Amino acid sequence: MSSEPQQPGRRERNKQEKLRRITEAASRLFAERGVDEVTTQEIADAADIGTGTLFLYAKNKGELLLLVQNSTYTDALVRGTEAAAGLDDPLDAVLAILRPVVECNRKQVDNGRTYLREMVFGDPEEPHHREALELNARTEAAVAAVLGRDDRTSDDDASARAAVVSGIMFLAMAPTLTADRTVDEILAGVAQQVRLLLP
Repeated sequence: MSSEPQQPGRRERNKQEKLRRITEAASRLFAERGVDEVTTQEIADAADIGTGTLFLYAKNKGELLLLVQNSTYTDALVRGTEAAAGLDDPLDAVLAILRPVVECNRKQVDNGRTYLREMVFGDPEEPHHREALELNARTEAAVAAVLGRDDRTSDDDASARAAVVSGIMFLAMAPTLTADRTVDEILAGVAQQVRLLLP
């Protein structure tokens, strides 16, 4: 019996290649003009596929944005979690987790705000939406792990506080009122509120 991993077949490789092209095209167009100014037809044309094929990978433009942002968010969460591991102060560690996530969200503010809206109000049955919710859960778990370092904080309390931190971060980034705030300004506001949650 061979122990070598089985290579994907031609059909699966074609699917992966189309997904790569869609992701790259949507990412480039959304970054250049913003999600609201780009049509699904333009994304399909840039990916060199038909619109019908595009909709096999993402049901609508919101799902396309989730597809694009999720990979960036995943990388941001890895960087933040690694940065937090070396910090003893819980507030500093929580902010280290959140900073790359906020930076990711603020690269193109309108796209970031639309991403949050899609995450909250999108269809949880759609795969990219489900992945976004899982990323949020992983972010909360990373924050809970930091908050749980304190012996006075139970696992349940750490998880509950992490959910509050997540809500604080969302509300700091989503409103039109905060659209022109820098990453540092947003994190300063988040820090002010998170400090109140710490034992």
